[in-house]
Amino acid sequence: MKQPPGFSAYIVVTAAYWAFMLTDGALRMLVLLHFHMLGFSPVQLAYLFVFYEIAGVITNFSAGWIATRFGLASTLYAGLGLQVIALLALVQLDPSWSVTASVTFVMLIQGASGVAKDLTKVSSKSAIKILAPKDQSGLFRWVATLTGSKNAVKGSGFLLGAVLLAVFGFVPSVLTMALMLFGVLVAIVYCLPTGLPSGRKGVNIYQVFSTNDNINWLAASRLFLFGARDVWFVVGIPIYFYTVLSDGSLEGNRAAFFIIGAFMAAWTILYGVVQIWAPQILKVKLRSNTELIAQAKYWCASLFFVPAVLSLVIWSIPEPHRN
Repeated sequence: MKQPPGFSAYIVVTAAYWAFMLTDGALRMLVLLHFHMLGFSPVQLAYLFVFYEIAGVITNFSAGWIATRFGLASTLYAGLGLQVIALLALVQLDPSWSVTASVTFVMLIQGASGVAKDLTKVSSKSAIKILAPKDQSGLFRWVATLTGSKNAVKGSGFLLGAVLLAVFGFVPSVLTMALMLFGVLVAIVYCLPTGLPSGRKGVNIYQVFSTNDNINWLAASRLFLFGARDVWFVVGIPIYFYTVLSDGSLEGNRAAFFIIGAFMAAWTILYGVVQIWAPQILKVKLRSNTELIAQAKYWCASLFFVPAVLSLVIWSIPEPHRN
């Protein structure tokens, strides 16, 4: 089979993105469960991820300009390197610090990790847009494969983080991930094929904003979508399960970690599989842009009722009590 242009670069960029998202998913589980065991409340735990998301939003706004100004390879290296630094900084947390100092410190570290994630994501997805076949369905398939596989890998990271915490503890787990990601960064520096766009001086930041109203509406909706997802999925579900499943003992914690990690991994992996199948589900090869937009509106309207019903069900469930 003839490989599309840029296929080797696609593989290298995708592998780097996978490695980053594996550590990102693991880090979320490690931070959430470790600090919950230290006595942090669900609200304090949510604060740990607030700066992560805010930094990600700001980075997303400016990352297009950064990538255009400094080049896609540079932003990819910067994202991977910043994540290594964030992981190394996280292990410097002193258990004797006050709760306020600890929350502030971890928030800042999470903010750096959020910047790293979005630099890596923008670099990877922009590279795929350049490397993918020029026809509409080809680009859709490549992006769907990258995004879906990313979520499947991130789901595996949830399980990895829970297992590492249960078996090795917080600090050794974080150091292991930092070492692994540093190895990936070194490999990417030596293996990334040439041909990705380099930086251009004199690029105005306003040039990277879209003048297409559909894209702007989509960007706004994603802001609320992912904010809502992180409230219930990243914080709510793991803490709820931990409260119900663990009795506070070492063995109870380990069992809860495995169950929580496995559940979140399975959920996210299946979510990623659906994303990979999206081009086939929507039959992108057989439909025009107008038909695809109509399909997107149909699915959004239909799926609206799912979280609405789930919200009503959850509202009726009494507060959990530790076993």
